[in-house]
Amino acid sequence: MEPPRTAVGGWPAPPAGAAPIPGQSPAGGGHPGVPAAGYAAAPAAVPAPRGTWPTAGEAGQPPAPPHPSAAGPSAPAPTTWSPGQPPAASGPAFPGTPYPGDARAGRQRSGWLPRAALLLALLLVLVSGVQAYQIHVLNDRLGDTRRDLATAQDRDGVRLDGVEQRTDELEKQAGTVFNPEDIAETVLRSVFRVRAGTSTGTAFAVGKPNSEGGANLFTNYHVVESLWTSGERQVFLERTDQRFPATIVKVDEENDVAHLRTAAKFTGLVTAATPVKSGQQIVVVGAPLGLTDSVTTGVVSAFRKAENGGGDMIQFDAPINPGNSGGPVINSAKQVVGIATAKARNAEGIGLAVPIKTACDGFDIC
Repeated sequence: MEPPRTAVGGWPAPPAGAAPIPGQSPAGGGHPGVPAAGYAAAPAAVPAPRGTWPTAGEAGQPPAPPHPSAAGPSAPAPTTWSPGQPPAASGPAFPGTPYPGDARAGRQRSGWLPRAALLLALLLVLVSGVQAYQIHVLNDRLGDTRRDLATAQDRDGVRLDGVEQRTDELEKQAGTVFNPEDIAETVLRSVFRVRAGTSTGTAFAVGKPNSEGGANLFTNYHVVESLWTSGERQVFLERTDQRFPATIVKVDEENDVAHLRTAAKFTGLVTAATPVKSGQQIVVVGAPLGLTDSVTTGVVSAFRKAENGGGDMIQFDAPINPGNSGGPVINSAKQVVGIATAKARNAEGIGLAVPIKTACDGFDIC
């Protein structure tokens, strides 16, 4: 029988037949606490640290059984760690135990929501403030635009008033501009040739219609004198192919004026309110030598006393002839200023007219 062998350092020798440790030579070691070379030391029963599983594959220990929480063959084996080392970060130390960082992650997630809500609220406040500022700026601009518009309207109103005043002035000036054509167009429809027996002259409608709705007319007394003295009163008003009967109503022998009335309706001419002045331009309308609708022009030359001791007479230089007697003398405003009466014998450009005021004062028809 072979005597028992002892291990270096006082350890008992391995039993006979013990298998050598792989990777080592049978030579004995020389360090205390280290098994002899070539033999595996008998493992001592060391309790596993609390909170760990025995490491699978340790010498002399069976592999650790799978954790009950494993779902199947594909479930990963629980992570183990050695005594004196911190747990691995890849998994929990015990089955079913949450990661140490799970609670911190939950708290981080729960703390992020209020911050996000606060950030969103601040963003909304900022946007609202910007919009309020823009609205304020737009309101200011709108107010400035309205004030500018009101100012422009005031200026335009002033300009318009000035234009209207200027227009009125121009109209007044145009009314004083001497335009024989325009005057004749207005006057001719109210002027007629008057036939009184064997005498002819001119008559014109004046003023408003008479009580019967017809027209009142003026002519010279010397035109109707033969009929008036004979007691006849009817005369005829003629223009081209038209003929209207008229009646002698009243006469003024001293001023050589006669008042006629007709049932026909004619437009009465307007009489001037102020006397004509020397130098003013005039138009004389009549039927010289029986020629109806004849128009001549001239100026007022002067005022003269009548030869028979009557009132003033208007002297003008517009050509007239027999037949113009009783015709109207018109100013540039288309108003009657006199009644043509006579012309000087053996002279040219010397005509006389009865002022219209004299006729209107003697006959209340103007």
